[in-house]
Amino acid sequence: MVPNGRTLPYQVKQGAKVFHLVAEPIRHEITPGLEIETWGYNGGSPGPLIEVTQGDRCRFYVTNKLPEPTTVHWHGVIVPCGMDGVAGLTQRAIPPGKTYRYEFVFGQAGTFMYHPHYDEMTQIAFGMCGMIVVHPRGKDPRTDARGRRVRDYSLMAHEWKIPIGARRPDPMAMNDFNVLTFNSKAYPATAPLVAEKGELVRLRFGNLGPMDHHSIHLHGAPFQVVETDGGQVPMSARHPDTTVLVPVGAVRVVELVAEHPGDWALHCHMTHHVMNQMGHDVVNLTGANVEGLDARIRRAVPGYMTMGHTGMGEMMAMEQPRNSVSMRGGRGPHGTIDMGGMFTVLKIRERLRPGDEQGYFPAPPDTIAREATAAELAGDGIEG
Repeated sequence: MVPNGRTLPYQVKQGAKVFHLVAEPIRHEITPGLEIETWGYNGGSPGPLIEVTQGDRCRFYVTNKLPEPTTVHWHGVIVPCGMDGVAGLTQRAIPPGKTYRYEFVFGQAGTFMYHPHYDEMTQIAFGMCGMIVVHPRGKDPRTDARGRRVRDYSLMAHEWKIPIGARRPDPMAMNDFNVLTFNSKAYPATAPLVAEKGELVRLRFGNLGPMDHHSIHLHGAPFQVVETDGGQVPMSARHPDTTVLVPVGAVRVVELVAEHPGDWALHCHMTHHVMNQMGHDVVNLTGANVEGLDARIRRAVPGYMTMGHTGMGEMMAMEQPRNSVSMRGGRGPHGTIDMGGMFTVLKIRERLRPGDEQGYFPAPPDTIAREATAAELAGDGIEG
């Protein structure tokens, strides 16, 4: 499954699975209020998931509708050298308006990626990337060895620099990225993940950068890293964890058993990666005495309000310029979820019912944190 995404269709011709990838300019909505003009595959970013079975012979037609040449590199897949997609080294770059053909057998099972190997700085920064899942031959991908149902999710991490009010990402950025996404969506537009209690949840994380690693953390359940784009992690090397570092240019696959019903956050733990389009060069006013400042400035700028002197949470309510989502989060069952960017929710239920993807967990009232009473404070010797 590809949250907020889709799988690339194919036809079978003379024993081969035939796919068509189209590299082209696109318009893409990252989250309501922020639409960009960028480049992608088959009308979107990331490109559609390529899902095949180990041993499949596959033929890919790649049509270039970009204003410059491109190629496709099959990241982590062992292919004949001439199919590796490195412009100038293994093939001529695909000129604008042309279609090239790649054909090879997927010999190893696993999780991989694809991306251009021509003007990577621009094309990858613009969102030209996608994931590949190769299922082991002879195994049903819907169940595991113990017969448990498998919930299999693919998530591509990406980072963008989109100046406030702009529609075009800046491919020259080397730092100060201000929009972070899973499958090119920022929270609250990221689709939730769902599972029933007892099911195996497999999360496939890919990261093609362009510059930052991501420390992906899951609430509510430990997991094990079971696979990279280099292959399976031996059982002897696996250990329980709740956070996995996904380096640039790498895949990490984790597995967990859904045991505890609830709504569990899944996010990058680099704190600036769970915000939306904040400008990092703003003046730090936290703790500053701004008494009387607003009244003086309003004489020249009606409606002005100093923000940030008591912290950044209040900025969630500030007005936005057009096509910008600075410091915007989403609504939750207990108020504003002041997260953005690389954030989503794993929803575990005893039994999944229609609408559970959008609804929130009905936690029993006695299990929800609340304000302490005076009697409780006194009884436990706490000064309130």
